Amino acid sequence: MVRFFNIIIFLILFITSLDASLYNDTYKKYTDAKRNYAKIIGYNNKVKEIKYLKELVYYGKKLHKNTTKYTNELQRLSKVVKLYPKIRKIKILKSEYSIKQVYQTDNEVVILFNHKVTKKDIRYFTKKSKKAFQYIFDIKGRFKDASPTKLKIENIDRIKIVQYKYNTLRISVKNRKRLKIIYIVGYKKIIIRLKKSQEHYYSPTNLYKTNTIKIRQKIIVIDAGHGGKDVGAVGSHRKYEKNVTLKIAINLYKILKSRGYNVYLTRNRDKFISLKYRTKLANKKNANMFISIHANAAPKSKLKYAQGIETYFLSPARSSRAKRVAALENKGDMNSMNWSSQSTFLTVLNQSKITTSNKMAIDIQKNILYNLRKRYGLNSIKDGGVREGPFWVLVGAQMPSILIEVGYISHPIEGRRIYTKSYQKLIAKAISNGVDSYFLKNQ
Repeated sequence: MVRFFNIIIFLILFITSLDASLYNDTYKKYTDAKRNYAKIIGYNNKVKEIKYLKELVYYGKKLHKNTTKYTNELQRLSKVVKLYPKIRKIKILKSEYSIKQVYQTDNEVVILFNHKVTKKDIRYFTKKSKKAFQYIFDIKGRFKDASPTKLKIENIDRIKIVQYKYNTLRISVKNRKRLKIIYIVGYKKIIIRLKKSQEHYYSPTNLYKTNTIKIRQKIIVIDAGHGGKDVGAVGSHRKYEKNVTLKIAINLYKILKSRGYNVYLTRNRDKFISLKYRTKLANKKNANMFISIHANAAPKSKLKYAQGIETYFLSPARSSRAKRVAALENKGDMNSMNWSSQSTFLTVLNQSKITTSNKMAIDIQKNILYNLRKRYGLNSIKDGGVREGPFWVLVGAQMPSILIEVGYISHPIEGRRIYTKSYQKLIAKAISNGVDSYFLKNQ
């Protein structure tokens, strides 16, 4: 009998300990679900929120807890996920809002991110109606203040920001006139640059009518780079820089002559001329402008990528690129002076001449880009910019002077184009328009 009672007591204790163990295990799972749910709320991950809410309701009922608020929230979220089934495929970022800030400058919209971005994170397309042009950017990410928001940039009709989809920010630009749109993808930044489609360029016809006498008084010296034993850069199939510069210079000479300018060439055939004698002619003729024509080239490692139009004015180089280009063009002369001496010499040049040369370079570069892009397309002509450079061919000039790199003869496409007659005539015409524009602005 005693033994029977011992067995009963043992069974009671065993069942009690088993219940306690099960209770503890259930309670642990409940608290874990509660902790996980609290953590995931800040990340706006609907799928995981539903998972932890289900666990809270299930284990909460086993523990006889009030789970009404969890049940209501679970029903609400379940409806959201059904409405947006694609939400399960969304990659959850470390922060709910991957876009930190959106702001505008004078002509730019800047988007700052909390993570690294690439070109894959932006999709750009345009729409056109009878009344306006629309430029749309769909950017991967969420922005807290997209509610929608409107930005204001002068001369732009409307810029609207809206969270178009859960993980897509849409920036919509609407304007009655066509815009030139450029976007740049940086490390954690996207910049959308908005400009008028066509900048104003001065019409040579109007210039002749109002300033015929003044134009005839202007003297321009054109320098065809290299020549004779100095072949300059060498392109494919042994195409020499000296030949293409001469052809462009002759075309430019004819156009400017036809427009009423007094024009001189430093060389009109394949002849070597020392750098110092090129500007000596310009000084002797009391020229108002000195233009040196050249073609660029890149090392073998960059043959496929290096391209574009660049216009230089004389000044100590501020970039390794300018130094590299100058070194190529300076080979024909001035090798006796080391780099330090050259830099010191260039630093004491007349500042007013540098300033006017800079203005002239800007006008001519703009017109070259405008005319070439109109013929070959926006993406086919790269803007190498207006740059400062220590070109010795410009040193002796006592007037505004520039050096134009008309393209890269080392580039597979640009190199072939430079040697066509149509390109040579077009770039000569573009330079002429730039000359007109400069003189009209600087009477």
